[in-house]
Amino acid sequence: MRLSEILHLIPSPTAQLAYDPDIYSVAINSRTVQKQTLFFALKGTHLNGADYIPQALTNGADAIISETPISEITHSFPDDFPILYLANAKHLLALAASQLAGPQPTSIAAITGTNGKSSTAEFLRQLWSLQGKNAASLGTLGLITNANIPPPPSLTTPDSISLANTLALLAKNNVQHVALEASSHGLEQHRLDGVKITAAGFSNLTRDHLDYHKTIEAYRNAKTRLFADLLPHTGIAAINADMDPQTVRDLTHIAANRGIKLRSVGKRGTSLRLIHHQPTPSGQTITLALNGEELAPIDLPLPGLFQAENALLAAAMCWENDNTAYDVLKLLPSLTGVRGRCERAVELSNGATAYVDYAHTPDALEHVLASLRPHTTGRLIVVFGAGGDRDRGKRPLMGDVASKMADIAIITDDNPRSEDPTLIRAEIKAACPDAIEIADRRAAIAAGLDALQAGDILVVAGKGHEQGQTVGQTVLPFDDRQVLRELAGVA
Repeated sequence: MRLSEILHLIPSPTAQLAYDPDIYSVAINSRTVQKQTLFFALKGTHLNGADYIPQALTNGADAIISETPISEITHSFPDDFPILYLANAKHLLALAASQLAGPQPTSIAAITGTNGKSSTAEFLRQLWSLQGKNAASLGTLGLITNANIPPPPSLTTPDSISLANTLALLAKNNVQHVALEASSHGLEQHRLDGVKITAAGFSNLTRDHLDYHKTIEAYRNAKTRLFADLLPHTGIAAINADMDPQTVRDLTHIAANRGIKLRSVGKRGTSLRLIHHQPTPSGQTITLALNGEELAPIDLPLPGLFQAENALLAAAMCWENDNTAYDVLKLLPSLTGVRGRCERAVELSNGATAYVDYAHTPDALEHVLASLRPHTTGRLIVVFGAGGDRDRGKRPLMGDVASKMADIAIITDDNPRSEDPTLIRAEIKAACPDAIEIADRRAAIAAGLDALQAGDILVVAGKGHEQGQTVGQTVLPFDDRQVLRELAGVA
């Protein structure tokens, strides 16, 4: 593919190229550059790709797109070497990566939201698979598929090059249905701009990532890009109608302006309304109305209202037209739980149970505690913390949730990173003064287990599927599920 052809992927003035090389790959890491590579020198939060242009040239780059104006680059270039300035090179990168990687799966659903992205994506993959379709999910839990292909980097939304290559590999392996998580970072950084999305879902929006986005409005705007810019007007759009009213209004407005038919789910949903949910020993029984018509109760083998909401959002993204909606809903009893999401890790001989959940925001913690409360005949105990180098404002909010909703709260460390963990715990405890403070996470989990009496439930929140504890720059092996099972003697 010629450089001029790549430049024509965006509506910009045609560059005058003295040399128009063939381009076979794109790169954002100068170490991966080779001959016939177009190097994108992007501006990051901590690094500037322009500083790595000399290494890209040494490794054989045939052209460079820079987000830094050429006049600010001090390095000299060979005569006629094509180096171009583009303020938003990330958008072109995503389009170029997609073109070079090759065809993508025919059905690609993207799910955004503060909480529930992983579960919704995995439930959607399961629903497709239950219909006999080759499917995959991609996000925080990695790549889940029966196809034998290498996983992309461990990010909620991989960089646009890795994402394009993974989607092309899935298509080559006859996986034509993919559900992927769309993080606010990924959307704002244009990583999904080259993805041919056919369906979009929005689970909820609560406080998170304000260390990056600064305001809730900017955070919301980043996420609504999925509906405003990336989903074609003919695509499937589904939202949880029970999330904050402002996000619902914004999405409704976007859909109306673009002529998108919006499917809404939840207690306020019009497409799929949750009329009633009743906890059961194995999950819950839910009663739904499909487009206003009440259906027979459905046994959903997943505990918690938030899991029902995620399953309904997945279902609404799954059916292609309303005539097949009921066939999809009949598959809900066959869903299985998602790793690290309200996952029952241990059941003791006295009937007490311990769950692991990824909840690391105030809203997520509130949801998992509220959802498990009906399943206990005794006390609700929670072990939790908050991450370092992240939004500090949510720490007292999480402490307040634990103080109000748990009978016993144990504050511990959860990925302190470069911060002093003592100060993190203090910021949480300011809103949860009666909590027990145990710095060592294993010891905190042990204390939670020791406190369990008949009918009690323990929730270990924050890590979910994660298998490490980040202290400084070091990731120490740590798996909440494994620790629980070891301490309970069932590992």
